[in-house]
Parts: sequence; C-alpha cells; structure tokens
Amino acid sequence: MAHPKRKTSKSRGRKRRTHQRVSVPSLVECKNCRRLKPAHMVCPFCGYYRNKEIIEIKVKESKKKR
Repeated sequence: MAHPKRKTSKSRGRKRRTHQRVSVPSLVECKNCRRLKPAHMVCPFCGYYRNKEIIEIKVKESKKKR
C-alpha cells in the first residue's frame, strides 16, 4: 500500500474540501398561506400546490379539549 512522502498541510486539505459545503435550500412563499416552503413541493402547512388543494391537513386536537 502506498504511503504519503510528506504531510498534507492544513491549507492544502482545506482547498480540496472547498466544494463540499452544505447548500442552503431554496425556499419560496406559498401563494395560499404565505409561509415559506420548498420549491416545487406541496405546502406542508396548508396542503396546496399551484392553487389546488392536493392533501388535506388535519389539525391536531389539544390535550385540554379531549
């Protein structure tokens, strides 16, 4: 197995890893409820996509009302 002849410096290792950063997800405003949601996805808050209700969101009951 090959062994490195010299120690890899900190700056050289960091230069190699510059492209491995985490990107921020692009969020857009929902046209129905005005909350931020991922682009091209059904809104997790209201269930709408392109001004049509795709899924019905059930509201959780609080423990006091039960």
